[in-house]
Amino acid sequence: MRAAPTILHLDMDAFFAAVEQAAKPSLRGKPVIVGGLGPRGVVATASYEARRFGVRSAMPMTQARRLAPNAAYLVPRFSVYRSVSGRVMELLGGLSPLVEPLSLDEAFVDLEAGGAAYDAEGARVVGERLRRDIRLVTGLTGSVGLAGSKMLAKIGSERAKPDGLVLIEPGTERALLAPMGVRTLPGVGPATEEHLRRAGMATVADLVEAGEDELVRLLGRAHGTSLYAMALGRDDRPVVAERDAKSVSVEDTFDVDLHDRARVRREVERLAERCVRRLRAAGRSGRTVVLKVRRYDFSTLTRSETLRGPTDDPVVVREAAARLLDAVDTTGGVRLLGVGVSGLADFTQEDLFAQASADGSRAVSGPRGDVPAAPTGAEEDAAGPQGPPPAPGGGGAGAGGGEPAGERRWAAGADVRHSVYGPGWVQGSGLGRVTVRFEGPGSAPGRVRTFRTDDPELEPSDPLPLVPEGGQPLPSAGVSEPTSGEGADGRGRS
Repeated sequence: MRAAPTILHLDMDAFFAAVEQAAKPSLRGKPVIVGGLGPRGVVATASYEARRFGVRSAMPMTQARRLAPNAAYLVPRFSVYRSVSGRVMELLGGLSPLVEPLSLDEAFVDLEAGGAAYDAEGARVVGERLRRDIRLVTGLTGSVGLAGSKMLAKIGSERAKPDGLVLIEPGTERALLAPMGVRTLPGVGPATEEHLRRAGMATVADLVEAGEDELVRLLGRAHGTSLYAMALGRDDRPVVAERDAKSVSVEDTFDVDLHDRARVRREVERLAERCVRRLRAAGRSGRTVVLKVRRYDFSTLTRSETLRGPTDDPVVVREAAARLLDAVDTTGGVRLLGVGVSGLADFTQEDLFAQASADGSRAVSGPRGDVPAAPTGAEEDAAGPQGPPPAPGGGGAGAGGGEPAGERRWAAGADVRHSVYGPGWVQGSGLGRVTVRFEGPGSAPGRVRTFRTDDPELEPSDPLPLVPEGGQPLPSAGVSEPTSGEGADGRGRS
């Protein structure tokens, strides 16, 4: 524990949903829910307006739709979230060399290590300036906790939400923690919480009263000793700048169980190529290929194969995953598939290319860094965000095979551009039609128009920046009206 509150914890407010509201003026102040939109999808983030209806992260999307039927439901746009996160992390890096990212929207910062603050007054000034800078650079809000330890700084940011700052003065920890539930403490999940509840301990004060010996008896020496120290407010964990990933993986949950063995194999190969794209983006290679299969009865099987050395070759990973699939019984149906690579390294063992089949493998994989694009699913990766949501034209793992072959698919929330009306985003699609709202981050709420899904003038688009360089307001985008009228052929009716 430090004698001054110089550990900062930043947590962006409802991050995914807030980005979508900033990008889509018509959604500001309205309930927005981001996640997998299929019947087996889950909520990634809900805006504060949606939370008033009881919607929470990790909730099944079907339950969210019952609670908030009129909310806007959007697929995640991870490329946008990563871009915004990068700008936030740059601000944190300007405060200290010791920045410990926990996710795209959350990080610890050691203010003393960067000379940014040494006492409570200085820490508060830094925290308030950080919040102002984040709003200027991204247009979003974040909540800040300041304390003498990581545990208490995180508790502070939770108490500050939304868009606030809480500084916990050293010496006040025990009084603050005492009435809180045991789940407040790091390392206490649902199972440990239930175990402690059966022993009569529901609050942090109960843990302190029980004593270290009793917690060791209940939970074992390592966990019991650590939990007792945390209950007393003692947390000496340092802020660690490098959190090295142990693995890279991707997975998809399917709306309809897959029964066709050939389809299952194609999905595994597609996941393997997505996994390699993430691996290469991180500049890593890996030695162990892992296959995850969740069957129709929710039983989950994991199989792995360790190669002779690390690789980032898509053919090697794809063929290893296919060999692992050969050893798995998929009779009855498959509801989830995942492919991962572990045993990560910073180099590639080139002779592993010889493991790939020679017949056409070079033509399939292309030159290094040019893995063929494959349609992505709407679900988030198991080890972190996977990339952009499904692009129009891709089948997508979450589609369940229900779309006609060759029909363009438009995911709700995806960025598009029309040759006449400019940039916009997809509100929804179906029955051969796609509805687009033409607006951008710097515009007023825009007009809604409907087109045929195969309209040649409508194309997927890169997202517009939430805030341009320099933090100046964006000009209006995509809200001008054409001079000619539109007919009823679906090309552009209001």
